[in-house]
Amino acid sequence: MNEKNNLFENSLLKKPSKAYERVYLSRDKDRPKGIDFIENLIKDPIYLHGDRYYGEDKAILCGIGEFEGQVVNFISLNKGRNTEECVEYNFGMVGPEGYRKAIRIMKQAEKFNRNLIIFIDTPGAYPGIGAEERGQASAIANSIYTMTNLNVPIVTVITGEAASGGAIALGLSDYLIMMENSIYSILSPEGFASILWKDAKRAKEAMNLMKLTSYDLLKFKIADEVVKEKEGLGREEFKENYKRLRASIKKALNKLSRVRKSDLLIKRRKRFSELRWD
Repeated sequence: MNEKNNLFENSLLKKPSKAYERVYLSRDKDRPKGIDFIENLIKDPIYLHGDRYYGEDKAILCGIGEFEGQVVNFISLNKGRNTEECVEYNFGMVGPEGYRKAIRIMKQAEKFNRNLIIFIDTPGAYPGIGAEERGQASAIANSIYTMTNLNVPIVTVITGEAASGGAIALGLSDYLIMMENSIYSILSPEGFASILWKDAKRAKEAMNLMKLTSYDLLKFKIADEVVKEKEGLGREEFKENYKRLRASIKKALNKLSRVRKSDLLIKRRKRFSELRWD
């Protein structure tokens, strides 16, 4: 059995094995991307483009579609399936216009009283000079602020790698689901090692310290649920995972639909204000 299969065998255990194995699986080039999750979970998606200020950001997909018989708004970060797409989509690193587009879709969901489903898979927001000049930090902050005040149910799914402010900008939700082999952290392990030890080569060591796996975050009550993954990353092999994820999202939305609108924001804010790390 090769190394990748060994990793999948470990991923089916009740307890995670090594954190670095989860990180490698979350970043695997064959892992389904944002567009795959949309195509398998959202019926008849209609994609909306542009932030109405600067332009279109292909690293983030937004639109309207049907989920379990209901019209929903969706937002998804997208890395691309191959080298050409990765370059075109900037490897899933979103610029300020992308977050402004996401905010537009959030507000549209509220206007038409639609549930909002978000899929996250990104190494972080784009750190280029141009992005900073166009207001990257402000766009991320406004995305978080908008989500704290959005008066509709929000379910966020971590599908692969979710790192830095680029992921946190879309993570303030009512219910957070993580795929078993996904990760979620305030920065990449390489960035962590560079800051703490001035040595990015110690990233593997950092992975074991950062508590970034799905089971770690479930333990700390940041994640609400972990969706088990069946062995394999191919489209056919991943179908069972989509079925489990679909059931989890449906359950979460049904639960949130019973919460009064007046209580939704209170519960969401309380959820994050009461987080503890000890």
